[in-house]
Amino acid sequence: MMSKQLIAFSLALAAAFSVHAQAWPTKPVRIIVPYPPGGAVDVVTRRVAAKLQEQTGQTFYIENKSGATGTIGINQALQAPADGYTLVANDTTYALLPHIFKKLPFNYASDLVPVTGFMFAPVAMAVRSESKYKTLAELLRDGKAEPNKLTYGTGGAGTMPHFATEALGIATGVRFMHIPFKGAGEATLAMLGGTIDFQLASTPGVIGQVNGGKARLLAVSGDKRLAALPNVPTFAEAGLKGYGVVNFTGLWVKRGTPAEVAARLQKEVATAMASPDVKAYAESIGAEAASWDAATFAQNLTERNAFWGKVAANTAFERQ
Repeated sequence: MMSKQLIAFSLALAAAFSVHAQAWPTKPVRIIVPYPPGGAVDVVTRRVAAKLQEQTGQTFYIENKSGATGTIGINQALQAPADGYTLVANDTTYALLPHIFKKLPFNYASDLVPVTGFMFAPVAMAVRSESKYKTLAELLRDGKAEPNKLTYGTGGAGTMPHFATEALGIATGVRFMHIPFKGAGEATLAMLGGTIDFQLASTPGVIGQVNGGKARLLAVSGDKRLAALPNVPTFAEAGLKGYGVVNFTGLWVKRGTPAEVAARLQKEVATAMASPDVKAYAESIGAEAASWDAATFAQNLTERNAFWGKVAANTAFERQ
């Protein structure tokens, strides 16, 4: 039987954890986005940070620390205390890291703990409004006729858009020429300027250009059309079935962060995603406001890791 002293200690410890979770956050919370400003991860995370600030009364601010496919920002976050005041925002690119680096500057399996995935968005095939391509079929026809002639741009080798486009090439038998840029925003500008033929990007990163009449979408992934873009067909409707790449944004904390703090963060994000204004915002950018708990997020990362591993095995990509 448990002693009175041990019972008292357990109750005191539980109470301390409860107070810790309830108290967090008591000071500003930094969210490291390991990519330049303007990309989908940055845009979405800023909106959620504003909502978390509204809900908790504490400042949630973004620091963009780009480079090396996000690993520079991640490594910097790992230098901070494991107290819940430094978070990492990323997308499905995180599941790619073991396949694009021979050795990471941190332990991929344990140094970061997934807390919640949120704001799910399809990827879209975007061309500038003056492009001759009006349909996906037209673009793929030319791509098959002249391999490696059609160019696409991304925020860098090894990013989600890079491998998502490689997955498209594998599915269609078309070989495209990859042009890497310093960030997704630069790739979008290159697409708008005609430097590259197309861009495959998460919808939040390009929908503003579409609404502004500067870009046109040929197809979006997912099993249904977007309410914000009802005239854009899905890849299946455009003639390519089975292309199911969908992006998500997520938050991680450093290993050792109190579980109660991580749970509070997940709860606050879930509350934010359920709010009418965030749902409306998500729809306006071609995304869906929802959230995963930590276990679901971890399972999805495992599945994405396996999927990207298959793509990597069939991609002419030299691990860094």
